[in-house]
Amino acid sequence: MHAEDLLMIPIAQSFSSEKVDDISGTTRKQMQNTGVKFKKGSRIAITAGSRGIANIAAITKATVDEVKSQGALPFIIPAMGSHGGATAEGQREVLEHYGITEETMGAPIISTMDVVSIPNEDNDFKLYMSRDAYEADGVIVINRVKPHTDFHGPVESGLMKMCVIGLGKHAQALEMHRLGVYGLRELVPKAARKILATGKILLGIGIVENALDQTLAIKAADSRGIEALDAELLDLARKNMPSLPIDRLDLLIVDQLGKDKSGTGLDTNIIGRMGILGQEEPEVPNISYIIACSLTKASGGNALGMGLADFITQDFYNDIDFAVTYENVMTSSFIKRGRMPMVARDDAQAIEWALRAMGPRKPEDILAMRIPSTLELGELQVSPAALERIMKDPVYKEREIRILGEAEPILNKDGRLKTL
Repeated sequence: MHAEDLLMIPIAQSFSSEKVDDISGTTRKQMQNTGVKFKKGSRIAITAGSRGIANIAAITKATVDEVKSQGALPFIIPAMGSHGGATAEGQREVLEHYGITEETMGAPIISTMDVVSIPNEDNDFKLYMSRDAYEADGVIVINRVKPHTDFHGPVESGLMKMCVIGLGKHAQALEMHRLGVYGLRELVPKAARKILATGKILLGIGIVENALDQTLAIKAADSRGIEALDAELLDLARKNMPSLPIDRLDLLIVDQLGKDKSGTGLDTNIIGRMGILGQEEPEVPNISYIIACSLTKASGGNALGMGLADFITQDFYNDIDFAVTYENVMTSSFIKRGRMPMVARDDAQAIEWALRAMGPRKPEDILAMRIPSTLELGELQVSPAALERIMKDPVYKEREIRILGEAEPILNKDGRLKTL
């Protein structure tokens, strides 16, 4: 079977479209409901992370505006561990990708990697906090709450993590990640409680997105309620996570890998691959081969997660900033995720290689799927065999899956993927 023989059918799966319409108003109302007040003239640090979050610029701007309305002086700090190449300028550039600039926010952005040490004698790990945040009169942490790509627990990727690895800069990211999954699952909550006990964190704003990458919920809590809010929103996020409509595939083609799509480039919860030495891989979904076709511009060359794929294209390879990628990979300590997949000349060759790796197979038996990214699963393409299997599954009716067109070759004549 050759790449040009691979036929794909466009389909759409429906997820709940419930979302927040008034982003700014909801953010400010939630902040007001906590009862937290900002003293006139006080300097308030507002965190901005590296994750791609729907409406993050609008949410951050609303937070700035609410702080200003009380006469306080907000400023924004990048809170993203080792991302952005673990440099102050690199982290500022990450924020610019998301539309967070001094001009758009109406507030200064102070980007340094300086930290202060926080007393932590009763634990066997060091604890740090951004100097800019520590020396402020108060801190507001903002983050999307979602299932983590490395582990599962009562709190995963959200406000508690932002208090520690986000606010702790590169130094704290190194400290937590050197202890592997244990450090992330067991120690981050302990560390966050220590950070909250300093009294520096005044407010947490948690964001949950629906399966369509839209803002489903924005909720705020004072420092005493941040951990409970994190757990509450994590449960909501789990219930609204998207997923593939089939849990067994021979081939998954992902148009874009990127830090703005997932902290691991490819969301491990979607592809069923963890890529962590010593950790069991999920049983489902079970995908034999994965192709990552391109690296998003918003990643700034950070290709962490490429090791979760089997093949990438030359275009993908050309966009990699290895210094940025490897710093992020080494900070995480999960080096399998930074390994180089096979580099194909173009989309056609990547598909050709994947098909060859499967051995002698009939075209009509190939279970293949193509998605824009692991964040966008509303509209996708599936092979005839995959569609046949989907139609026999309860998911076909549950998600009101619609067939959008006829089966067509996946490639253009120039060897590139047709527009999805």
